[in-house]
Amino acid sequence: MTKRNIISLFVIALTFSGFAQDKAIKKATKKYEKFSYVKTSEVLLEVAEKGFESKDLFQKLGDSFYFNNKMEDASKWYGKLLNIYSDVDVEYYYRYAQTLKATKNYNDADKWMQKFAEAKSSDLRSKSFVSQPNYLNNIERLSEDLEIKNLDINSKYSDFGSNQYKNQLLFASSRGDGRNYKWNNQPFLDVYAAIRQEDGSYTNVKSFDNAVNTKFHESTPSFLPTEDIMYFTRNNYFRNQLKRDDEGINRLQMFRAKLQDDKTWGNIKPVHFNSASYSVAHPSVNTTGTKLYFASDMPGSIGNSDLYVVDIKQDGSLGEPINLSATINTEGQETFPYVNSHGDLYFASNGHPGLGGLDIFVIRGFEQSFDGNKSYSIENLGRPINSSMDDFGYYENLKTMEGFFTSNRASGKGDDDIYSFKVPECLQNMSGVIYDKKSNKILANANVVLFNAQGNKVSETVSNAEGNYSFSGLLKCQEQYSLRASKELYLTAEHRVYATNNRKEDLTQNMYLEIDDVAITQGTNLREALNLNPIYFDFDKANIRADAEIELQKVIAVLKKYPNIKIDVRSHTDSRATKNYNLELSSRRNVSTIDYIIKVGNISADRLTGKGYGESQLTNKCSDGVPCSEEEHQLNRRSDFIVMAN
Repeated sequence: MTKRNIISLFVIALTFSGFAQDKAIKKATKKYEKFSYVKTSEVLLEVAEKGFESKDLFQKLGDSFYFNNKMEDASKWYGKLLNIYSDVDVEYYYRYAQTLKATKNYNDADKWMQKFAEAKSSDLRSKSFVSQPNYLNNIERLSEDLEIKNLDINSKYSDFGSNQYKNQLLFASSRGDGRNYKWNNQPFLDVYAAIRQEDGSYTNVKSFDNAVNTKFHESTPSFLPTEDIMYFTRNNYFRNQLKRDDEGINRLQMFRAKLQDDKTWGNIKPVHFNSASYSVAHPSVNTTGTKLYFASDMPGSIGNSDLYVVDIKQDGSLGEPINLSATINTEGQETFPYVNSHGDLYFASNGHPGLGGLDIFVIRGFEQSFDGNKSYSIENLGRPINSSMDDFGYYENLKTMEGFFTSNRASGKGDDDIYSFKVPECLQNMSGVIYDKKSNKILANANVVLFNAQGNKVSETVSNAEGNYSFSGLLKCQEQYSLRASKELYLTAEHRVYATNNRKEDLTQNMYLEIDDVAITQGTNLREALNLNPIYFDFDKANIRADAEIELQKVIAVLKKYPNIKIDVRSHTDSRATKNYNLELSSRRNVSTIDYIIKVGNISADRLTGKGYGESQLTNKCSDGVPCSEEEHQLNRRSDFIVMAN
């Protein structure tokens, strides 16, 4: 299969013992050394059918099928190898397990993975397998009811690695009529484009660009947000000849192209970390155009293909590659990275527990938390995106809610096919229990209200006899909400809630209500009586902060509970800037605070008075000229609430 050569970038030891004089063996060995696995398997099968048996014969037969993704055939010969011979490299335990998964024989696959883990306990693939004994159940739990569609643009050859550019879907394909690649006896890859129609279908497939496509491999284009710079994968070649390293391997390299005035691509240059000794492939630019992700087996890699990231500088140059760490990369293959607009990292791997072959995994919020020493939660996307075969090349457009991936599953038209699906809207559930804060007893019939970031009510419910409440599918991912709980004889409580970017994750927020035994009299400072957090403001700003809204809602609750009281709002600044400026700033903050209470709380304006005091009433030593931290200055940027009439 064409893409497997792009993924598998390592050398297999080549020795035949006992049959060195056999002409068929010599012929097969030459084919094998040139990675002509299709021709190799044909010759070796003739030898095996004559009754010859050897460890090397079975290894090479298995490998010839394995590296062309003929997993059922590979499983047959690996099975013979491991059942007859005991002195076999333990890597074949792993390969055999992979072929068994591909044929959905998960019980036997796990047995061989267990043997592999016992023989090679320090291997990251072993550790990942041992740490997830229920991985199949977890994958089924994460599976979704998605409708996937095999695109009409697929051919009988290999089509993979989709990306969007303007109104086109770009992908790599071996459908061309050029000379064949010896690895799998198919034509070399080129980049093709299909036009998106109004109904969402893709048609009119044509070669993407003559300057980009050559008579050798090109694939996996990725673009800066400006759409005038493209990175893509190409064979290492010079003067129309493939260049090979000392081991006879033609490596893959990454190139950068610039859109010309005539709308063609030119000024094609290799990136500075290419090498004739290792491969650099499958570039993927993040949505902000600041990071470039790719796969490589460069020195320092853990496995056959690791994920890397490099900074894209403001002048367009690239920094130095950084390995994404042993938390993500394994001794297997991690490849085809993609980061969406939420900062989620998608990638294909056969090193983490999966359904077979390459599976697609995701790390939610990766870009916001990348740290080479951090441990990440790696989630298998489950069915139907993943299967027992190779699944890779994930891409999604969250504006059109289109998703794409590539698979060589049995239902396809060719070696690799591109599939599409509708990206589900990212909505989360939230639930919790309402408690009495002092006694920890559950509270039934408590009113629970969910507000969005703009203060608008999203939904309202009442806790049941067990104190439970729930909001199903109402929280949009990565948005902020407020949860308010109230009950007769109790003070209203409010909590800020942040929805994550994982629609499969349910949120839990318990609420604790305090009995209302606070005496409200004239002169009471509500900040002290209700144990309010001060209403803080950002430096030089007068807008109401998100954390301040929660405290203001408590003030509103008191005003509603005691309809006869009036409150004087007193706003203050820190000592930075001039006294006159600070006096004016505190007045603006005072107006913002009072306006919020009136408009959001629906409180009559005649119940509120207020004044800005500038820096005249500091709460600490931080006056003019005194060095203080930002936290100390913030304590002075506040509003207090004094009961004036009861």
